Order: sequence, then C-alpha cells, then structure tokens
Amino acid sequence: MLSKAIAVVLAVASIASATPTLVKRGSIPGIDVSHYQGTINWSTVKANGVQWAYIKATEGTGYEDPEFSANYDGATTAGLIRGGYHFAHPDESSGATQATYFLAHGGGWSADGITLPGALDIEYGTSTECYGLSASAMVSWIADFSNTYHSKTGVYPVIYTTTDWWTTCTGNSAAFASTNPLWLARYASAVGTLPAGWSYETFWQYADSGSNPGDQDIFNGDAAGLKR
Repeated sequence: MLSKAIAVVLAVASIASATPTLVKRGSIPGIDVSHYQGTINWSTVKANGVQWAYIKATEGTGYEDPEFSANYDGATTAGLIRGGYHFAHPDESSGATQATYFLAHGGGWSADGITLPGALDIEYGTSTECYGLSASAMVSWIADFSNTYHSKTGVYPVIYTTTDWWTTCTGNSAAFASTNPLWLARYASAVGTLPAGWSYETFWQYADSGSNPGDQDIFNGDAAGLKR
C-alpha cells in the first residue's frame, strides 16, 4: 500500500452520494475469481482472512461465467462481502446493452451490507488495443455503461483498470473520478500512479496469484467502510 497513513476513502456502497470521510488507510484482504480457479473452498478462504470477493459474472453480451452462481453462493455462505464483475467488450455492443446484460445475469446490487456494487472490468483484451475506439468514444462507452447501471441500481459501478490502459484508451479521462470507485490493477509493492482525477484507489489488485485463489486484492479502508 501507499505509505501515506491517512487517505480519503468513500464507503463503497454509497460512493455515488456520500460525503468523503477521512479514515485511516486500511488493508482489508480480498480476492477476485472466475471459472479459471475451478472449485473454490470458500470456508478456507474465509479462514485465511479474506473478507470480500469480486466474482466474474459476464463478458460482452453472450457469456455467463459457468462458476458464477457456485462462487457467489459459496462466498455468501462463508460470510464474505461479495459482488459481480463484467468483462467489457466495447467493440461488440453499447455500454447500455452490456450493463443491462450484466444486471440480468448476476451484476445487481442491493443495500444489504453484503453486496458490493457491480464492477466494470475494462482493460486490454483480445481485440485491438482500444477495441477500435477513439479516446472520446471510449469515454462515451464507459459513461453509457456507468449511467445505465446507476439508473437501475442507484449506485455507480466500480471501474477496474490499469493506469496504462486508461491513459492509452481514454486519454487519461478524469470524467469518472467523482462518481465511480477505482479498482486499480498493478502488480507491485506500491499502488503507483493513479489514473487522472482519482486521488486514491478504493480497491487495489496487487498480485495475480497468492495464498488464496485468484487475484489478490486490498480494500483501501476499514471493515466498517467495506460493509457500508
């Protein structure tokens, strides 16, 4: 984590409307998983200290992760705070279309204290570098997804990305920093430079493997903030 002892952290579930609160920087461990991890023993994950998980739900508009339900139910039963994520394909359909698909297949949100807002995973994929979109078109696509998700749930989705992709493919847009929590991927000992506008990360994916299944993550805040 960053060496800074105090950071501005928004409660995850209410980030769209809450006033930022100064809290001590925390390090609440989490993971993110998909079917690639196979069968997961969620009780063991919980015993290892993991408190939250993001679970792959959908990709594009034609793919549902086959292990989503098992993982989501397993994480819930084990007592983890959990949410779904969507792997974006901006070259295939509109942001609104993909947000609607995500919401219909596991990406929903409710104010129950155990559900994280859905996450938009937008990064380098199998298509062209920026899915054939200009920076302005990419920003519009993300806004279309984000606004559609917000209109259906009342919260904005978390945005998962890397600083490199965001700089390359959105022109380092600062358009989402005041509404969408940032989930930054950077496999290093420190979170590093953030995309424009964000003064802190809400989640940090710091390794793609570790003592628990899937990618290894940290929530930037305390347990009460994570639950909120």
